[in-house]
This record gives sequence, structure tokens and C-alpha cells, in this order.
Amino acid sequence: MSALRPLVLLGSATLLLAGCADPSEPTGASAGTSSGASSSAAPIARNATLAAKVPAALKASGITVASDVSYPPMDFFASDNKTVVGAEADLDKALGTVLGVKVTIVNVPFDSILPGLQSGKYQLGVSSFTDTAEREKVVDFVTYFDAGTSLIVPAGNPKALKPGGDSLCGRTVAVAKGSTQALVDLPARAKTCKTPIKVSTFPDGTGVNLAVTSGRADAALADSPVAAYAAKRSGGKLEVTGDSYGNAPFGIAVPKNSELTGLLKSALEDLKASGGYEQILAKWGLESGALDTFEINAAS
Repeated sequence: MSALRPLVLLGSATLLLAGCADPSEPTGASAGTSSGASSSAAPIARNATLAAKVPAALKASGITVASDVSYPPMDFFASDNKTVVGAEADLDKALGTVLGVKVTIVNVPFDSILPGLQSGKYQLGVSSFTDTAEREKVVDFVTYFDAGTSLIVPAGNPKALKPGGDSLCGRTVAVAKGSTQALVDLPARAKTCKTPIKVSTFPDGTGVNLAVTSGRADAALADSPVAAYAAKRSGGKLEVTGDSYGNAPFGIAVPKNSELTGLLKSALEDLKASGGYEQILAKWGLESGALDTFEINAAS
């Protein structure tokens, strides 16, 4: 979540909004072969040189990745409500393969991930964190994806809302707790509104989605890949209107001065060179967010 963290489709709410579609089924151009594998799939293999640099303790214990598993298509539960799937989940596993280390993804509330990294409870946080200077004060980031914010409205956009300008003034806008939209975006907009924006905050994206589809909110703000996925899976009840804005890179959050930081950057470069990075994004229809280069602490 760009702090960004809205829309989610889980459990019965998923089926309610998405009709009969399986939310764990990718929607990209390669969806027909997306569970893995096709004869042309890029090989994702262990890089012996990088694997040799993984600290011995981590080789023994494996890497624990904290993620808010409620954010399709980035991280969410498959229909068994146990298996973690999504673009970031696939990337986590691919990085583990390159580094030759077991990766375990644990479901953690979004606003608890960074404190967990600081305390040493987790080694990585991969949960669509926007790399910001403020966050870089407590963790380091390795960038891997580019995303912006999108405006989600009921199908047909009956109130003719727009992402920019003052069209949200006086409207009820749903956002997720702890998101950039809740903490930064809407407060900044409110300064120019003659009629205040009514901010409706929810603990997760299920509530955000339902607020819009039920008419309790006029619109919602969410990360662009999540907004597009939610609209596609809503059974025609939601749509994204206008262009995304405020694009910035997502970053893998790593404890300050971790030995993993440089290794992750190198592992991402290995994945890009092999074609595995683009393969993962294409599987989920996210090619437009691909980065040409990966950076450490890009915000600073």
C-alpha cells in the first residue's frame, strides 16, 4: 500500500463482488498458462554466487516475509483461504529460489509490518510499501514495482467524479486505514475544498469495496494495480475512472543495515536478466509497472 493500501477481495466478500470468478486466477495476457508454466516460461534458478553470500543463520532458518495478505492481485489467499498467491507472493518465492533459501510468507496487519521488522520478528516486508523518505528513517527499501493511485467509482460513474481537481469535495470517499490515501492524499485535498471530503476509513479493502458497492461511499482511492483488479473482479459493479496519479515505486522493506538489502537488489537484477521478473508481472497483468532498474532507498 503505497502507505497505499486499499481494496481487497476475501472470503465470501470476494464471491459476492466477483460473481463466480476465482480470485486466485490471474488476469494477465498469459493467464492461460499462468499457474506456472509454459514451455516458454523463463527459468528461475538458484544463483550460486548470490546464494553463497546469504548469511548462514538465514540459510538455516529461512527468510520470513511479512505481508498483509488482503491485497489482490499483489498478495491474497487462494480459494482455500490458506495458500498465499499474487504477484508479490510469486516474487517472494522467486527471490528465494535465486538466493537458495526457503521463504515463508506470514499474514501480518499492514501497520504492524514495519514495527515487526524493527524488532527482528521478520526479515522482510513485502506488502506494496511505497518507498518514502519518512519510512526510510526506520527501514531500508529495495524497489521492484511502479504504481500510482486510482479512483474507483460505481459502474457508470453516476456522480461524474474525477481523480484530480475538486470533484471529491463534499463526497464520501472510502480508504484503508494506514494508507497513503488516508494519511496524505485526502488530507492534502481537504485543504483546497470549500465543502469537506467525508473520509470513510476501513481496516481492510473488503470494507472499502462494500462501502462503494452499497452506496455508503461515493468512491474509493486505492493503488492502481489493486483498483484495476478490483474493478475487473467486481462483476460489473465497480470501475476505475481517469488516469492514475502520484506514481512512485514499491519497495521491499528490510531492517536497517541488513545484509539482505544488497543481495535482494542483485537477485532482482538476476530475475530481470533471466526474464523471470517480467514473467511474474505478465502473469498478473502488471507489465506496465515493471521497473528498468532497481534501487536501494530511492526516495532519498
